[in-house]
Order: sequence, then structure tokens, then C-alpha cells
Amino acid sequence: MNVVLWIVAGLLAVAFLAAGLMKLTQPKKKLADSGMGWTEDFSDGAVKGIGALEVLGAAGLILPAALDIVPVLVPIAATGLALLMLGAAVTHARRKESTNIVVNIVLLALAAFVAWGRFGPYAF
Repeated sequence: MNVVLWIVAGLLAVAFLAAGLMKLTQPKKKLADSGMGWTEDFSDGAVKGIGALEVLGAAGLILPAALDIVPVLVPIAATGLALLMLGAAVTHARRKESTNIVVNIVLLALAAFVAWGRFGPYAF
């Protein structure tokens, strides 16, 4: 189970790192034009803040355990990312973007799985 948790955490880290870096490096208009219409409902600073949270969450899924420095941060990061995906699902539900909600729920479930495993029976 430890290997499965590492794999899931790694996949989540890659996904959130890519999404976060995109939000941090691209202008809001370009994000909106590329299919992220939800960005129109948020300020530029909020979009950048969401991107920063995703990048920090991605780092928090891997680095604390890999470096053996405060490994309890791994389930905390996973919980934070799950909450971020809950907020994203609510935003997409308000905008009636059902395809995006499915992605948010899958990512939320994977992050919750990592949080459960690392807080519970498979803690470091």
C-alpha cells in the first residue's frame, strides 16, 4: 500500500504542478481563451493565488517525505489539495461545467486517499 500511496501522490504532484505553473505563468485572458472560462469570475491575483497553492501542494505531496523533513506535511498538503478541488467543483457547478466537475471529483478522491493513508495506517 505504501507504493500505491507514493504513486498516487506522484501523479497528483505532476498534475497539480503543471496546472499551477500554467496559472502562474499565463495571463488570465490566455487561460480563459484556452478553455478555463472560470478565470473570468476571479481576479488576476486570485488565479495566481490558486496556481501558487497548487504548486505548493504538489511540492508538499513529495518533498517532506522524500527529504524526511516533517513528513506530516504530506497528508496536510493532500488535505489542502482536496479542499481546493472541492472549491473548484463548486465553482464549476455554479458555471454548469459538468465535465470539469468530474475531473475535480477524481482529483479530490485521490488527494483524500493520500491524506487518509498518510494520516492513518500508512503514516511515515
